[in-house]
Amino acid sequence: MAALPEKLRGKLDMRRETGSLRSLYAQKGLIDFSSNDYLGFSKIESKGRDILSAGSSGSRLISGNHPLFAAAEKVIREFHKAEAALIFNSGYDANLGLLSAILQRGDYIFFDQHVHASIRDGIRLGQARAFKFDHNDLGSLKRMVERVLGSKPRGQAEVYVITESVFSMEGDGPDVGAFARYCEENSFHLIVDEAHAAGVLGPGGAGEVVGAGCEEVVFARIITFGKALGCHGAAILGSTLLRDYLINFSRSLIYTTALPPISLEAILQGYKHLKGKQGVSARRALLENIRYFRGCLADLGLLEYFRPAEAAVHCCEIGGNARVRSLADHLMQQGYDVKAILPPTVPKGRECLRFSLHAFNSASQIREVLTILAAVLRGDSDA
Repeated sequence: MAALPEKLRGKLDMRRETGSLRSLYAQKGLIDFSSNDYLGFSKIESKGRDILSAGSSGSRLISGNHPLFAAAEKVIREFHKAEAALIFNSGYDANLGLLSAILQRGDYIFFDQHVHASIRDGIRLGQARAFKFDHNDLGSLKRMVERVLGSKPRGQAEVYVITESVFSMEGDGPDVGAFARYCEENSFHLIVDEAHAAGVLGPGGAGEVVGAGCEEVVFARIITFGKALGCHGAAILGSTLLRDYLINFSRSLIYTTALPPISLEAILQGYKHLKGKQGVSARRALLENIRYFRGCLADLGLLEYFRPAEAAVHCCEIGGNARVRSLADHLMQQGYDVKAILPPTVPKGRECLRFSLHAFNSASQIREVLTILAAVLRGDSDA
């Protein structure tokens, strides 16, 4: 896996030398004088099964590191072909915890201009100098790196690059393999948020990084479970040393109550379904619906309004808050729930309708909603 930067390894070594290195362990058979489970409500008996905790009772470093964490993280790292995985309570917590922990003073981070709010917030909490590059544009990244770094020696400064394999408000993504090669050639650390790709793209739904065959050189990946997996939480994938570092320095992991075991069971079930016949069938149906949706856009003359997208998210750029809201209301009146996306979620002037496709959508539903939209945009119908 990609190496942990020397300055981060040094901080881990200092923890070891001073005897203050944190680690995760499961609480078993101990009388509880540590958790926040003041009224004992976190443990309930469920239909004759062994006691199943409905609450986690504390952070993972105190009392909340249930054995199901280890089971789930093993499944996750194996499925996504990673050396290690570390579960966080949400994708937001994962991005916040990762970036605020690794970005040290004197470092640099280059980010796609359309990255998620959680990435931007994580960058703000870090101490690196931050620079944005044009959306999905490797050439723009190279020019920005040259402008900022030039040929001057970097010394101990680390350089990070962060992007998403599928952007949540565009539905498109970069050439992950090309970004990975560029970063490897320059000893930069590439971070890829795979929230909207996990479970959908790549072999078996393992994500675009695995699909591009660059999992060994990508520094970190963020996988979330609230999309294709249908449950809650997220994980950061990377090296074992990165996992150790985050356990010790990621504040959104250290200082929050852990996911309850019932959520971990849901994650395990989600991966079981994804790998089984049900998951294979559902993924096949979703990918077919994505292809059919794009075909309908071409048939109905709507391609000019949509960005090219191979994932489940497709956005129709209309522009203007009132216009987009009016279209969303019109589609709702026709029985279709399509959300209007407005600033600051998207830049002013790029207001859009966001279509999220599912395996359970029928071909007739897809064609009908797009036919209604096309009629309004052509002026054949009022909205």
